[in-house]
Amino acid sequence: MLEEKNDNLQQIAEGNEQEIKKEVDAIESINESNAEQSEEISLGEDASVESLNLESLSMDELVETLKKLMQNHKPILIKDEAEEIRKNFYDKYNDWVESKKELFFHENPDAEEQDFQSDYPIKHSFEEVYNNYKSARQNQYKSIEKQLKDNLKSREEIIEELKALIDNTSNYNAALKDIQDIRERWKNAGAIPRDKYNIVWNDFHFHMERFYDQLHLDREARDLDFKHNLEQKQKLIEQAENLLNETNIPQAFRELQLLHRIWKEETGPVDREIREEIWQKFSDITKQLHDKKDAYYEQYREREKENLTQKLNIIDEIERLDYSQNKLHSHWQKSIKAINTLREKFFGIGRVPQENNQEVWDKFKSVTRNFNKQKNEFYKNIKKEQHENLFKKRALIDKARELKDSDDFERVTPMMIQIQEDWKKIGHVPRKNSDEIWKEFKETCNAYFDRYHSIKNKAMGEEMDNFNKKKDYLEELKSFEMTGDHNADLDAIKQHIAHWKSLGKVPHTRRHIEGKFNRMLDTFFDKLSMGKKEGELVKFTNRVANMMEEKDQRRIQKEFTFLQRKVDEVQSDIMQLENNMMFISGADKNNPLMKEINKNIERHKEELKLWKEKLEYLKNANNESE
Repeated sequence: MLEEKNDNLQQIAEGNEQEIKKEVDAIESINESNAEQSEEISLGEDASVESLNLESLSMDELVETLKKLMQNHKPILIKDEAEEIRKNFYDKYNDWVESKKELFFHENPDAEEQDFQSDYPIKHSFEEVYNNYKSARQNQYKSIEKQLKDNLKSREEIIEELKALIDNTSNYNAALKDIQDIRERWKNAGAIPRDKYNIVWNDFHFHMERFYDQLHLDREARDLDFKHNLEQKQKLIEQAENLLNETNIPQAFRELQLLHRIWKEETGPVDREIREEIWQKFSDITKQLHDKKDAYYEQYREREKENLTQKLNIIDEIERLDYSQNKLHSHWQKSIKAINTLREKFFGIGRVPQENNQEVWDKFKSVTRNFNKQKNEFYKNIKKEQHENLFKKRALIDKARELKDSDDFERVTPMMIQIQEDWKKIGHVPRKNSDEIWKEFKETCNAYFDRYHSIKNKAMGEEMDNFNKKKDYLEELKSFEMTGDHNADLDAIKQHIAHWKSLGKVPHTRRHIEGKFNRMLDTFFDKLSMGKKEGELVKFTNRVANMMEEKDQRRIQKEFTFLQRKVDEVQSDIMQLENNMMFISGADKNNPLMKEINKNIERHKEELKLWKEKLEYLKNANNESE
């Protein structure tokens, strides 16, 4: 019986030890994350980096993706993404060069190795963007390192000031104001190197508790501060408990990290008798959420393993495809379609474990490269595609001949330009037909465009006359004076606008005169006794009328994009302000901060209404012009 009892006690002790270890691990995980994020805070707010499916992107798309990342994020925050883009780019570039080389020596069997050009513009484009990224990242690292060191020095000085205050102060009641100042400066002292974060904070916390433990002359003041700190910590515990019900585990854990930072940085000590108890409550919740996080990521890792299995199965399926009997173009088209379907499935599957990523990608490249090699060999040995291209180009010449004598330039010119674009997209024709068919196509297109430019130049002369008339009219407008009668002045301005439009279009290179006229209108509108919103709408409708008259689709689309972005931005600002109100607990509507936020919300809503009216007006005007 005694041995059995001892065994039970031993099991209980071991169980408690395991639970304690789990709790310690959870707290250390939070501390480590907060230490790491203490550095990242120095970067300021930054939009989250979206997940990228780099394997499916072309080399040009990879260059543009890196450019976009640099525009939208600070370079130090996209290190992993930039390196993945670099690796994917060179994988694709090397494969592409190899295929070019293979084709070159097939078409030029007598060529030497040095005859092959292996350096292409796309590589220079990528290297320029990537080197700019590395330079920007290095500069940011230096700046951040200096800032972190300066902040560390400031925090260490605050700790020394705190220690001196404790050791050299006899009147602790009088020192309370100094302590409040020290706590405020500590909270605003900025991020420090992650390896110093917990050490420095523990040092500060230790001496802050020393101060309060020695504050015995005025128990009322100390107890009042303890009570305030206890209320804050209890609220943090309550918020942490609510996170246990959060379904988005990563988000809940990030919010828990924030609560830990607030616990450390923004709340003071509580009475010695309940310090351990209140901390234990917070630690217990932390352990529970940490366990949920571990379970979540374990599931995530399982999904990655499932993705690995699926991708390997697809690679096996590609490898098993039998295209050795493909003898016709249609056979290869069927195989290409099957490969593309499998490729899409492969790229549609999520991430695999990091340690398997390179291996899987290399296997996938190997099986697809083997397929492409066989496919290319087939198309190199046949002339069918070249004859098809010859047929397509002759069809384009016939189409161009039908259009070349047309006087409907507005309708036909885009069609002729499209014919030229279509011509570029068609591949090689048999060598013996190449010069002949190009000469025929070029002469047909030149016949049309020479006549088009001749007539266009004549119209340009008329547009220059319009420009001179508008220039003279601008001089006349300088003497225009307002009468003070709102309606009469507004009618007069509208008449000036109507007359200006009646003067006709000006050359594209002289369109700056429209800007001068619009600025003069702005001066007139500013003098009118009308509301800001009404004035804005009048100016806007005039600008839209100009765009519609000139049929400048590029400017119209640009204006659409700008207005939609402004609507989205103001809506986002309103949502942010409304979210901010939710975090002001216990404040009534007469609170100055609440009043200011409500005032900002109303101002943003009025602004949103104006942007929406402009957007709706532009939509209607564009629909009517079509």
